[in-house]
Amino acid sequence: MMTMTKNVEHALFEITPEIQQLAQLCEDNNAIEKELYTKYEVKRGLRDVNGKGVLAGLTNISDVCAKKIVDGEEVPCAGNLYYRGYNIKELVKGFLEAKHYGFEEISYLLLFGELPTEKQLAAYHETLVERRTLPPNFVRDVIMKAPSRDMMNSLSRSILSLYSYDAKADDTTIPNVLRQCLNLISQFPMLMVYGYHAYNYRLGEDLFIYAPSPELSTAENILMMLREDRKYTKLEAKILDMALVLHMDHGGGNNSTFTTHVVTSSGTDTYSTIVAAMASLKGPKHGGANIKVTQMFEDMKQKLTDWKDEDAVRQYLCDLLDKKAFDQKGLIYGMGHAIYSVSDPRADIFKKFVKQLAKEKGFEEEYALYEMVEHMAPDVIGEKRRIYKGVNANVDFYSGLVYSMLDLPPSLYTPIFAAARIVGWSAHRLEELKNVDKIIRPAYKPLAPHRDYIKMDDR
Repeated sequence: MMTMTKNVEHALFEITPEIQQLAQLCEDNNAIEKELYTKYEVKRGLRDVNGKGVLAGLTNISDVCAKKIVDGEEVPCAGNLYYRGYNIKELVKGFLEAKHYGFEEISYLLLFGELPTEKQLAAYHETLVERRTLPPNFVRDVIMKAPSRDMMNSLSRSILSLYSYDAKADDTTIPNVLRQCLNLISQFPMLMVYGYHAYNYRLGEDLFIYAPSPELSTAENILMMLREDRKYTKLEAKILDMALVLHMDHGGGNNSTFTTHVVTSSGTDTYSTIVAAMASLKGPKHGGANIKVTQMFEDMKQKLTDWKDEDAVRQYLCDLLDKKAFDQKGLIYGMGHAIYSVSDPRADIFKKFVKQLAKEKGFEEEYALYEMVEHMAPDVIGEKRRIYKGVNANVDFYSGLVYSMLDLPPSLYTPIFAAARIVGWSAHRLEELKNVDKIIRPAYKPLAPHRDYIKMDDR
């Protein structure tokens, strides 16, 4: 096998002048006038100007409500999220009052449609425990080899590799797909944490791989396997568990869940479907947003000499919108949502416990800064931008701070989101397989005029 020369390496990993020239050609010939989207009534992002999504399907799994009918008209209201018809606020209140972890109970609800009895929950927990295992030598042969600096890519490779170990990988009957989904839900924390440790080992750090404990919940196992001393507090585990519950699903139209429906409709296997959903979630406009929030605040804290100076904070937010600060994208990350215009119920629930965790961890000053930005940002955005609906803090705004206080590495922020959302993806995949036997294929209006072929000598 030939080794790559330096020139070949340069061509593979550098943007050469030739690539730059071709890229300009791509840009020139792919530009579409924005006015044409309005002319042909194209809903960019599959949403209208008010953020309302185009109806693409039906679901029983979850519902996102941000409006109510008043005098015959739709008006914005405080947001609500429902899992199988149950308000997320009531579900969280229920398992907190019962003093048990919520991931197992609520994942049962999303997958099977009903809240479990005590006996059903115990049996389901045993099912998950039995599946918290990987094929022989999988850690050595797959996870430890060429670990990626990006954990979402590492996870995707691991999941695709599991396909090779499954004798019924392409069987799309409901019982088999459910088996595969339960396996992946159970295995995901191991794939995530082991992938992280494998990459750090390549960087010269100590390697420790802990098997999950059958006595522990999913959230507890994540913290235990991640930390060298295996220690965590009850509050840490409770808040991580809550984060997993709040991120499990969010209607059928969010980008990664819609991807699940689209890819499932093609008839492909479960492993490929979940990896496609993960590729979607990885994006900074979706699951990667919580990392952006944390990075934005780190930049803000470095730039501000006094975190309590409201004028300085306001100026920084203005600079963000004017593309003068942080990543020059013109965004205040963690503010605004495609659906919610008054409040994000997940953020509201989170916030009640963030302050408690901030006190335990000594993050009171950071929490106060987050609160100031939350209250100030909507006014600043309203002054700078023409907005069609309200702006509020979304779940990513506080989840990044929570993960930071839990001492979770930033490279695992989005994988933890995926460890929760894989439950929703699984439920939606099963729903698509049960109800729809038609490949999803929306229409695009062609704009390029038809042209006659030109022979090479005449070009």
